[in-house]
Parts: sequence; C-alpha cells; structure tokens
Amino acid sequence: MADLKTKYLGIDLKNPVIIGASNIVSDIKNIKIAEENGAAAIVYKSLFEEQIQLESAQMEDELHEYDERHAEMVSLFPTIEHAGPEEHLLNLRKVKESVNIPVIASLNAVYKETWVEYARLIEETGVDAIELNFYYVPKDVSAEGSSINENQISILKAVRAKVKLPVSVKLSPFYANPLNIVSLMDKAGAGGFVLFNRLFQPDIDTDKEEHFTPSNLSVPEDNRLALRFAGLLYGKIKGDICSNTGIFTGRDVVKMLLAGAKCVQVVSTLYRNKIEYLKTMISDLNSWMDSKDYKKIDDFRGKLSHEKLNDPFVYKRAQYIDLLLKSDKIFKKYPLY
Repeated sequence: MADLKTKYLGIDLKNPVIIGASNIVSDIKNIKIAEENGAAAIVYKSLFEEQIQLESAQMEDELHEYDERHAEMVSLFPTIEHAGPEEHLLNLRKVKESVNIPVIASLNAVYKETWVEYARLIEETGVDAIELNFYYVPKDVSAEGSSINENQISILKAVRAKVKLPVSVKLSPFYANPLNIVSLMDKAGAGGFVLFNRLFQPDIDTDKEEHFTPSNLSVPEDNRLALRFAGLLYGKIKGDICSNTGIFTGRDVVKMLLAGAKCVQVVSTLYRNKIEYLKTMISDLNSWMDSKDYKKIDDFRGKLSHEKLNDPFVYKRAQYIDLLLKSDKIFKKYPLY
C-alpha cells in the first residue's frame, strides 16, 4: 500500500484530501463522519465580518423598534450588545476539541484592524492554521487593480506579524495576473495558496423578472483552472499549492498532484456523493499509486508541471487550436445539422 502522507503549511497530513470551508462542517456529526472516512484536515466555515455587522445592525433595529412609543418610555429593552465573533469562535473551539485531525480556520474581514483582531482571537481557539479568504467584487470603476492587490498584501503582512500560526490565502482567479499576486504574497509570508475561491454569481429569472442566487456547486470541468495554475506555479514559490473547485474523484486528486499541488480541498463532491465518498476518493488515489508503483506522493508530484515538461506551451495555450482539439472529431460527435 502506498504512503499517502503529505505536508501542507508545515502540518503533517495523512493524505492530501482536505474538506474545504462550507456548511458541511457546521455539524460536529458531519465532521466526525469525515474524520472516520479519511479526511486529512478540515477548513471550518469562514468567519465573515460583514455578516456580523449585518446581524448587529438588525438586532439594533429590532431592539429599538418600539422606542418612545410612550412619553414615559425611552426604550423597551435593556442595553444589549451583539456578541460579535464569539459564537463562531466558540464553535471553532468545539470543532478543534472534537477531532484528531488538523483544523484550519477561515477568515474574511472588512478592515485591516479587524483582520488582525479576529486572526488573534482565532489563534486562541487552538486551531492549526488560518486561511485568509481574499476576494474582491468590483463596485467602483475608479478602483485600480494595483491598489486592491496592495491592500490584500498589506493585510496579509499585518496578520503574519501578529499571529504565530501558519497562514494561507484563498484567492479568486480574477486577478490580471494570478501568478504575480501569488508570487508577491509568497514573498509577504503566505505559507500556502488555495486556488481558487468559488464565488457566488447573481442570476435572473426571466419569467419573474427578478434576481435569484443559484446553487453554487462546482462541476468536474471547473478543476482545469486550478490545474493550470498549480502546474505553472510548481517550483516557482516557497508556499504550498492547495487545489480547489471541481475536484470530485480520486483521479481528480491525482491530476492536481501531478500538476504540482500539495493537497486539495473538496466540498461539492461531498454534497453530491455524501461525506462517506471521501473513503472512495482516497482508496482510488491509493490504487492508482499502486498501479504505477509509486511508493509516496513525492515520487510523482509535479511530474507534469510546467517546470518539468518539454512542451513549454501546454499550460499557456488559451485559444482553440484545431490541431489539438481535432475539431473534425468534435463535429462527428456533435453534428451541427
């Protein structure tokens, strides 16, 4: 049997399959099932400062809804303050105490000061690492890309200066040059990179003429973007690459490792195939390694990366090429008329 051990953020993992941040891990029962079926680590769902601010504002509105209804009454309720991140931190502490596998906290704040404050509070829960959930949804046409990049790098440096835990960053693919931002964050102290964040996108119901939020589960084809950048980054940075999005099977895990990733994060496959499917994914990875006579992951990790290929363009092609795609075969399979 092959040795599936790997390292991510300096943390020893029994295999390269991590459960990504999602509501799956909100239930301790689900986490225990994941551990029993081979999960190497879990990323607890993100602490969102925006959500805390919204809940606090809503509570404030509700508490003062009936203020001054009578001359004698200024407020119906006593002074109550929102608990802030305390509930999330309590749950994070419970999760860490409930399992024997590494637990990584995920964080998305609004201001640099709260990124640092929440990161320090998270560190006190005893988790093994922090994943900074970086993304930016453009709302201002005057905002320059360079200023957005500089702000995120500044936040990363500020957090790294205040916590001792390993820090990774989860990035979206929507940078002008993802390779550059990864390189800059690598130099700024990021220990790992989760590629890529899957963002919710709005949709429109044309019958009702209104917006709705569709399901955000990935599909297997989505993993090609993570594969491309894992292959391009292998050997170029100090930090570890963790591929994310569209990783459904053990073979998908193999692809990411061949490209150069240290590990993967999975979510959608667990929603579609149940948490117990983790065991199948890990078994299939093991069977593939046995069939190739690989004893450990480092025997083949990065074998098909850009650094180790003779073809310098395999990860750089981005347009249709008839020679590669053999369009005549496509037309036979999908006739136009």
